[in-house]
Amino acid sequence: MNMNRNCFSQEITVFRGRVAPEKGYLVGYGAIIHNYNLPVPIPFGLSLISLKDRKYQTENWQIFTPRYNPDSTLYKQLVFALKYEGVNLLILKKLFDVLSPDEIKELVRIEPTSQYSRKIWFLYEWLLHYQLDIPDLNRGNFVSLIDDKKQFAIGGKRSSRHRIINNLPGTPEFCPLISKTEKLNQYIASDFQKQKNNYLKGIHKDVMQRAASFLLLKDSKASFTIEGENPGTNRALRWGKAIGEAGRNPLSKAELLRLQQIIIENKRFTNMGFRTEGGFVGDRDRVNGDPIPDHISAKPEDVEMLLDGLIEASELMESETFNPILAAASIAFGFVFIHPFSDGNGRLHRYLIHHLLAKLNLAQQGVIFPISASILDRIDQYRNVLESYSHPVLDQIDWEITPDHNVRVLNETIDYYRYFDATKQAEFLFECVFDTINRIIPEEVNYILNYDEFKRFIDDQFEMPDKLVASLVRFLEQNNGTLSKRALSREFKALKVTEVKVIEKLYREIFNG
Repeated sequence: MNMNRNCFSQEITVFRGRVAPEKGYLVGYGAIIHNYNLPVPIPFGLSLISLKDRKYQTENWQIFTPRYNPDSTLYKQLVFALKYEGVNLLILKKLFDVLSPDEIKELVRIEPTSQYSRKIWFLYEWLLHYQLDIPDLNRGNFVSLIDDKKQFAIGGKRSSRHRIINNLPGTPEFCPLISKTEKLNQYIASDFQKQKNNYLKGIHKDVMQRAASFLLLKDSKASFTIEGENPGTNRALRWGKAIGEAGRNPLSKAELLRLQQIIIENKRFTNMGFRTEGGFVGDRDRVNGDPIPDHISAKPEDVEMLLDGLIEASELMESETFNPILAAASIAFGFVFIHPFSDGNGRLHRYLIHHLLAKLNLAQQGVIFPISASILDRIDQYRNVLESYSHPVLDQIDWEITPDHNVRVLNETIDYYRYFDATKQAEFLFECVFDTINRIIPEEVNYILNYDEFKRFIDDQFEMPDKLVASLVRFLEQNNGTLSKRALSREFKALKVTEVKVIEKLYREIFNG
């Protein structure tokens, strides 16, 4: 293969359907994808050399002046990509798959001690589990593999062979990456964890315990509702209890299987355990039942290998005290993209968010973050975040319909589930956590405080049983602060007209401010 193709920096106005903000030369990962026709989704950010000598940034493009234009060789394009676009493991893996070991050695020898040559060398051996016939370096400073100004990284371990600090937040078997966007930087700088702790300190323990019980049930019901199910209270309570124990047991395949048993109440029609056939999310043709997928799950033969990698990456993030929300985004969304079960994936995906938040001490065990309630309030945005991964990957999957109207994947797809960009998922999850801290938990606590105040008045004036007080509040809630004729003719027929007016007025003052 010719390592010095002269068509790398192509002049474009559109690249694979994405319109450039101006005419220019495609460089970096975009040029490598184009030149080698790599089967990968287009990265969220592409780079362009401006013909108008301008430098600026849009949502999907970095525009550079001509002085940044790299030579039209693979090595220089890789250097540009690593320097200005960060590490993209999926593109690099697909590139390495089509290059021979000799071609990689030729790349490394161009500038053998430069940090970018060492990064290419390390990543090739790390991704392919193959050691090149190159002697270990015995000089040079250690450099971090991930530029932590561009992407989130762990502390990392030193590789003396390459003089590289491997600060990737994962393993070769599973390693999503997250870019440092303005939105994520602002969330992290806000010190929301301290804000949460200060808020909880001001709440009486008894009130917080009661709120926790309501929040568990609220989260459990919301998680079922997201899946289009309406569970009975007992089923929701059972799953809520499991959520309340999130973070207690180590993450393992056995633990995932145990949790699926709790989720699926009626097992007659579900193949329990890890999938042994293809899987997809989407619709079916109403005439013949053929699949119309929005998302195609990992191949069944890849599922356990991917889960092993996911669990190992989760343990690495825990040991490195990686940001809990970033860890939860990588692991929980990675799980739902793999879709290892025939049923129960969505609820387990949201359980994993709770698990990581508890493991990394953002949430206390028993004081649950009702994250599903916030997700439910953002259900369209949630679907968009899922589809931002699924739809581009779907274009890279070669599949056919099976005789039983399922999907069978025909090409190798495991890397799409290992090395995805989790930036959008992380931004969404941060938004939900902030909403939970600033709105959902305070609303529940305030409701309990208001309820107690209202109940004290009713107790003092009417000595009404607790069960009847609960019914009274429920009827007032359902009818905008007034008691219906039906309620007045039955449960509360003993109340005088003047008493009803006093109760309704007090309810509105307490609950509606």
